[in-house]
Amino acid sequence: MSILNIHAPVKAALAGKQAVVALESTIITHGMPYPHNRDTALMIEATVRDNGAVPATIAVIDGALNIGLEHDAIDNLAQASDVMKLSRADLAVAMSRGVTGSTTVAATMMAAARAGIKVFATGGIGGVHRGAEHSFDISADLTELSQTSVTVICAGAKAILDLPKTFEVLETLGVPVMSYQHKQIPAFWSRDSGIDAPLVAKDIQDIAQFMNMRAALDIKGGILITNPLPIEAEIPREEMEGYIKKAITDAESAGIRGKDVTPWLLGRIVDITDGRSLSSNKALINNNAALAARIAAEVC
Repeated sequence: MSILNIHAPVKAALAGKQAVVALESTIITHGMPYPHNRDTALMIEATVRDNGAVPATIAVIDGALNIGLEHDAIDNLAQASDVMKLSRADLAVAMSRGVTGSTTVAATMMAAARAGIKVFATGGIGGVHRGAEHSFDISADLTELSQTSVTVICAGAKAILDLPKTFEVLETLGVPVMSYQHKQIPAFWSRDSGIDAPLVAKDIQDIAQFMNMRAALDIKGGILITNPLPIEAEIPREEMEGYIKKAITDAESAGIRGKDVTPWLLGRIVDITDGRSLSSNKALINNNAALAARIAAEVC
């Protein structure tokens, strides 16, 4: 018996060598309040379809690793409480115990690779947390990118992180970082981070050719494609930095630690920005989904 529960449209697309885009589920359970989480997840899936690919939202439901979800399952997940947040260390535990969990970037990459999906769209990757020289809080997303052969499209790393350290670690791990038609690596809610992109893709074909050459050379590990959000949706970096510092101070005062830090900070920033960060978050993930679908279609 297969350990993957592959949704029928995804199975048919994979069998027919058609474009498929993996989507994470942590944005549903830990990224946004209900019903924004449900509506955003359905919007992202629609965007993938509109751009020529089949969406495969990935989550563990009652111990089953689902590659693609029905709309009812997304709605149920969006309203569920006490959902495990699954990374590499937790995925097998959730499945062996028969519980429900949402997949982070790392776990989604693992599941996508197992299913044969080459392209994955997310909002922003995890990375090196600010103050990591004291806490050693570094996301497993970075090491996953170094060893799992999936191309990840994102708006950079989440701006609550230490971005220079995050991209230094990716360089050390040998993960190629390519910015789509933009000279800087974006900073999630902002188009610019102050960090020059090591590689810049001129078009979709450029990315597809790069992916195919990596595969031909049998180079293991992922590719990170950074995609700046639309100008009209961004919050300028200098303004955003003030909000982030306020949220981090509040988190420290509240004693927030470990896996709780990122969702807590994202929620606090929504409050501090009166919802502007939530609107930007929706715009950037939708923008990434569109690009991912176009890349997946080109590769196919």
